[in-house]
Amino acid sequence: MESFLSDLLASAEVQAFASGFPTMLLHLAATLGLLVLGAIIYVALTPWKEIELIREGNAAAAVAFAGVLVGLAVPLAVSLTASTSLREIGLWGLATVVIQLLAFRVVDMILTGLPQRIREGEVSAAVLLVGAKLATALILAAALSA
Repeated sequence: MESFLSDLLASAEVQAFASGFPTMLLHLAATLGLLVLGAIIYVALTPWKEIELIREGNAAAAVAFAGVLVGLAVPLAVSLTASTSLREIGLWGLATVVIQLLAFRVVDMILTGLPQRIREGEVSAAVLLVGAKLATALILAAALSA
């Protein structure tokens, strides 16, 4: 049994896991940190207060904020797959968050009247906003992988 265990621990697969797992956790933490940072900045920039509205039970605000999280996560996930170091993840991730937040603001401005409609709980307005933000996220993700 001891021989089997030592052979298993010495195997290339286990050694690769042992050396790669901490790196994966570090890359994951960096990317999740960028996601949280992007969400915090987005909340600070929007004319409505999503978290407060969500706590009050506003489904439209919850849908809109979920779209923001997914919209940020999609290009961050692509930048994570395209990056080979923590520095690259930071650079590409930060660039992704900035571009996506700018795109979100443009979408918010183009779709005028949506902030008030979301404050009033109009889910259809939130769904349209999420669609626009996800479309932006997918295009940005494709640009990152090109």
